[in-house]
Amino acid sequence: MSKEVYNNNPINHPIILGKLGSAYGLSGWIRIFSSTEYAEDIFEYQPWFLQGSGKWQRPELEGWKQHNKNIIIKIKHIDDRSAANSITNCKIIVNSAQLPILEGDEYYWNDLIGCQVITTKGYSLGYVRYLIETGTNDVLVIKANLKDTFGIKERLIPFINKQVIKNVDLIKNIIEVYWDPNFKN
Repeated sequence: MSKEVYNNNPINHPIILGKLGSAYGLSGWIRIFSSTEYAEDIFEYQPWFLQGSGKWQRPELEGWKQHNKNIIIKIKHIDDRSAANSITNCKIIVNSAQLPILEGDEYYWNDLIGCQVITTKGYSLGYVRYLIETGTNDVLVIKANLKDTFGIKERLIPFINKQVIKNVDLIKNIIEVYWDPNFKN
């Protein structure tokens, strides 16, 4: 691990691209979970910063490899299982300026999280907590407002452009959907 330890955020526009998993073997290798469309693409975005326990560190990668369905990495100065376990669950973060600019109706999940979701008739369904990848289409997981008229606490809304998703306004953080607020998943 690099000697650089930051108490404050060292990058302007951080975005989480993955996280460190459990140790692999005895030599300091560690599993990673990538949030990029193709797992190996996470290595195209450098430098990485790791965030854990309120501190930021900049790791120096010695190498990586595919092992079965996992990707494992070796970080400089992480030389045994105990050291690898000490950084388990740290978030892998990069500056969002490193990501490609999307065109048209494409969005990064990170940009959608926290957006208010309203129906085309103006009913507020709540806020996007996270998204789920289903294979067919992504799904917005909406935390309903506390005083939801229909008593619904969470909604799952498919991210289908034009049919369900009518408008995404990232400036106002609003997603307009064609959806019945009384529909229970």
